[in-house]
Amino acid sequence: MTIAVSSGAHPALVLNADYRPLSYYPLSLWSWQDTVKAVFLDRVNIVSEYDTAVRSPSFEFRLPSVVSLKTYVKPNRFPAFTRFNVFLRDKFQCQYCGSLEELTFDHLVPRSKGGQTTWENVITACSPCNLRKANKSCAQINMWPMHMPFQPTIQDLHNNGRAFPPNYLHDSWLDFLYWDTELEP
Repeated sequence: MTIAVSSGAHPALVLNADYRPLSYYPLSLWSWQDTVKAVFLDRVNIVSEYDTAVRSPSFEFRLPSVVSLKTYVKPNRFPAFTRFNVFLRDKFQCQYCGSLEELTFDHLVPRSKGGQTTWENVITACSPCNLRKANKSCAQINMWPMHMPFQPTIQDLHNNGRAFPPNYLHDSWLDFLYWDTELEP
């Protein structure tokens, strides 16, 4: 098959069988090669296509821009406890001062005082605030988070992820990414 597209171009938005993206952040995208393979293995339905095609001497195939899985994948209710997911829960913002730079994480109850590394005890903090708080409790230093930490659901992270769209959004994706947002009158 002769290819007229670059390998990183023309990703496809992947929707679950209910036409919701599998993930908002990172956005559920497949390379055009993986998408074409899934089409030919009959694992997805083509919802929308690019104007670009791949060709062989006897065959032409327009690249899918949006596909939906044929089988529903039940999402996990709770996300993995990772540094990235803590940052996403806290909207990539220091929970003490609101800074968006030099982010790290902080234990509300310091580990040196028995604090655990859990959703309910870890928050996003900028390096200056983290250094200022050190191994003291919030009460000792009178430094309180804007929002108390909690274990988010996948839906919580999806909602937060919508505020951080990727650098590129194809027009054919927009109806599926923002279909449940409130319409303006």
